[in-house]
Amino acid sequence: MNGFGFLMGFTGFIILMIILLIILSSCVKIVPQAQAMVVERLGAYRETWSVGLHVKAPFIDRVAKRVILKEQVVDFAPQPVITKDNVTMRIDTVVFFQITDPKLFTYGVENPIMAIENLTATTLRNIIGDLELDQTLTSRETINTKMRASLDVATDPWGIKVNRVELKNIIPPAAIQDAMEKQMKAERERREAILRAEGEKKSTILVAEGKKESVILDAEADKQSAILRAEAEKEKRIKEAEGQAEAILKIQQATAEGIRYIKEAGADDAVLQLKGLEAFAKAADGKATKIIIPSELQGLAGLVTSVKELAKD
Repeated sequence: MNGFGFLMGFTGFIILMIILLIILSSCVKIVPQAQAMVVERLGAYRETWSVGLHVKAPFIDRVAKRVILKEQVVDFAPQPVITKDNVTMRIDTVVFFQITDPKLFTYGVENPIMAIENLTATTLRNIIGDLELDQTLTSRETINTKMRASLDVATDPWGIKVNRVELKNIIPPAAIQDAMEKQMKAERERREAILRAEGEKKSTILVAEGKKESVILDAEADKQSAILRAEAEKEKRIKEAEGQAEAILKIQQATAEGIRYIKEAGADDAVLQLKGLEAFAKAADGKATKIIIPSELQGLAGLVTSVKELAKD
């Protein structure tokens, strides 16, 4: 019996130790990164645990809430809103928020996500109610900024910071969508017609400029051709004149050379004057219209004429 009692006592001790270990292990808490734990003692807020190892008092302390401190994203369903010009549309929003105070988040509002959703819907209706349809469709950035500012102020007592608000979709009524599509189609056709007209205008201008350039080039070519022809004709006449002058010079030189030989041979002055007259006749070559004869040769020329007339008789 003593052995049995000892065994029962030892077993009870082991069970008690196991229970104590379980209780102690439940009192040790490790808070991971980007999280926090709100601890209550006897139902009242005691403290907020940050990252690390923590130990709570058994039975009287408890972890009331585990809070995630990372930025979170909530996508709310489309909400019906009415614009200033009485157009009903549906808009769904996306809210990016972060918990900055775990205590306020735990005790500030019963359901923070639902509170943010309802607050987003009411804020959106207030902002859209001051805008017309066209402004709503073209002022997303302005709407996002106003909503973020309003939500950030409203959620600050809840320990929540709203970092960003985005309008995900703006869904106007079907009739408005059809009208917008027709308007966009007409606008695209108008732009296409303008682009086509501008293209044709530029093409016409380029063709005209090309013709003008062609006319200028043709005129320049004709001018250059006329200049070249004139220069060629001028060069030709110069060459002909130089040739004629050189021929006359050679004739004169030959005549002078002949007279010199005659003189050296002992011919008298009458023969020399006659040869000079022949030289003038050859120089004229039948082309000159007027020949100037020296006075010394005029008498001799008359004598020669008289001799020729007597010979004919």
